[in-house]
Amino acid sequence: MQKNLVQLYKRALDERSVWLTRWKNAMRYTIPTDDTESATLFDATAADAVDNLAASMYSLLTPPESLWINLIRESDLSPNADVATAMLRAHLNDSNFYTTIHQCYTDLVVLGTACLFMAENPIGSDSAFSFTAIPMQDIAILNGAIFHTTSLPACDLMEKYPGFVFPSNMRDTIKANPETPIRLVQSLIGKDFTAWVDVGGDFENNVVARGTFETNPYIIFRWSVVSGELYGRGPVLRALPDIKTANKVVELVLKNATIAVSGIWQADDDGVINLSNINLTPGAIIPKAVGSSGLTPLSSGADFDVSQIVLRDLRDRIRHTLLADRLGLLSDKEMTATEILARNSDMVRILGATYGRLLHEFIRPLCERGLQILSRRGLIENISLHSDAELKYIAPIAQMAREEMSI
Repeated sequence: MQKNLVQLYKRALDERSVWLTRWKNAMRYTIPTDDTESATLFDATAADAVDNLAASMYSLLTPPESLWINLIRESDLSPNADVATAMLRAHLNDSNFYTTIHQCYTDLVVLGTACLFMAENPIGSDSAFSFTAIPMQDIAILNGAIFHTTSLPACDLMEKYPGFVFPSNMRDTIKANPETPIRLVQSLIGKDFTAWVDVGGDFENNVVARGTFETNPYIIFRWSVVSGELYGRGPVLRALPDIKTANKVVELVLKNATIAVSGIWQADDDGVINLSNINLTPGAIIPKAVGSSGLTPLSSGADFDVSQIVLRDLRDRIRHTLLADRLGLLSDKEMTATEILARNSDMVRILGATYGRLLHEFIRPLCERGLQILSRRGLIENISLHSDAELKYIAPIAQMAREEMSI
C-alpha cells in the first residue's frame, strides 16, 4: 500500500507538471507574485478584468448579504431541514468563509481550478468551520486521489504531530536548527488520509499520521474541463495569447513614446562636438563647427495610430473573454424590466455550464461536509442530501436560471 501511495504521488506530480508552466504564465500577466514580474507587466487590462470577474462570481454565487442555500425536506419523516439550514448558514457566517472564498474565485478565473480546504475548528470556537484557500501549485490530483504538498518548519511539524520521531539522519540537523524546512505530503484517497514527510528513506518511518475522513475536506472545483484532463481551464488561459500580445504592444508603445519625448539625434563627426559630453536638457548649449549641421533630429518610423488600433482591439477581446463587458446588472442608465430580463438571460447563457459545474463540485460538497461536521457535534440531527433533504440553491444566478426557464 505504501509503495503504491508513493507511486500515485509521483504520477500525480507528473500529471501536474505541464500545468505549472501554464499557471505561471497566467499569473505572470494577471497577478504577478514578485517585483521582477511586476516590472515587466505593462498592461493591466487583464488584471482589472480578473478582479471584476472574481467579484462578480462572489456576488452571483455566494453573496454574504443574502440567502444562497436552503434545505428542503423530502418527507415529513425527514430530519428538521429548517433547523439544519439555519445552523449551516450561521456557522458559515461566523467563519472565515466569505473572506477566503474570494481568493478561490480569483484562482478559478486565472488558473481554471481552485481548492478550498474546509477544516473543523476546536470546540468552543465561534464557528465549527475554518477555511483555507490552498494554492494550486501545492495540489496534485488524480481520479479519486488528492495530494497536498507543503513546507513547514520542523518545530511546527513536531507541535502538530507530537508523536512523530524524525529519522536518525535528520535529528542532529533539526536539533541544531528547529526552523529547518520540512516537506510534508498529505494524501486523501477515497476516505483514507495519510501524511508523511518527504525526506527520503523508508516510507513507513516517515509517516506522521493516518486516519479517515467521512467527507472530503479538500473541495476542488473547476471553471471548465476539456475531455481527458483533470485540471480546469479558466477564461485567463483562453485569453492568454491576447494578454501577452497586448502587454508587448504597450511595451513597444512606451519605448516609442520615450523616443518621441527625447528624440533620436545624429551629428557630423567634425572634431568639435564631443558626443560623450552632450546632455539633452532644456537650455543646453551644444557647440558645433562653423558650417557643420551640428545635431539634427532623426525621424522615427513608428506609427502610433496603428499601434493604438491594434491595442484597442486586443483589450476589447480580453475584456470580452473575461466577461468584463457582459456581466453585471448595473448600468450607467436605468434599465427597463425587459432590458433586465435580457441581461439576466445573457448571464445565464454565459455562465450556465460553469454554474452547473460549480453547483456539483463546490456548493454541494461544501454543504455535505458542513452538515456532517454539525451532525457529529450534535448540533443538528443527522441529515443526508441524498435521502433526507434536497439542496435548493437560491443564489442570484440560480434565481436568474429559474426565471429564464419559466419564460
